Amino acid sequence: MIVAIDGPSGSGKSTVAKEVSKRLGFSTLDTGAMYRAVTYRGLQQGFDLENISNLEDPECADMKSWLVNVANNEQISFEFDEFGQPAKVFIGGQDVTTQIRTKEVDRTVSVVSACADIRTALVAQQRIMGAKQDTILEGRDIGTVVFPNAEVKVFLTASPEARAHRRVLQNAERGVGDTDEKATLELMKFRDKFDSTRETAPLTAAEDATTIDTTNMTFEEVVAKISKMIEEKR
Repeated sequence: MIVAIDGPSGSGKSTVAKEVSKRLGFSTLDTGAMYRAVTYRGLQQGFDLENISNLEDPECADMKSWLVNVANNEQISFEFDEFGQPAKVFIGGQDVTTQIRTKEVDRTVSVVSACADIRTALVAQQRIMGAKQDTILEGRDIGTVVFPNAEVKVFLTASPEARAHRRVLQNAERGVGDTDEKATLELMKFRDKFDSTRETAPLTAAEDATTIDTTNMTFEEVVAKISKMIEEKR
């Protein structure tokens, strides 16, 4: 069984997916971590990803080619905890669990994830991993592109202010990422616009997805609602 949870940055997709999967015995796949891993490799290579808006620009041809090669040929894998949830992220054998959550990756991942060739490469990996067992996949195009036939589709959203506040608390708890709430809010708004207007797999709710606005909901309420949806479909 495939469950697709899509939504903008900071909507709680990862934490909700992990908790629901623990309760129901599903595996979880954080597809956003895969795009972050490729982005990190680009930054590690020394590419100035912050000052470009489109990898399709002819001036970015060499950079794009290098990143597409990474997406196609450097295996992205996860190390799972005792509950079957991804605890560590690797690319090309390198543990990048902490590195992919930095401010630099936050600011540049949208540019990388908008590249059609990179998405094609990573979507292929996601379909293979997701089809192996009952899986909850979360991202921005799971229900529309990766698994359009998913049995359950959810689109999580919340006000930008609520999402920024949650992200800052999350970053502070794990000790990595930006903890400036104003700067985080501005980045959220930028990513919302960028991700929803990109040509390739834009951020949007699938026509048959259930939209859940979590602005005024508790974490437990969100988890319970999605868990009920899955159980009913089962």
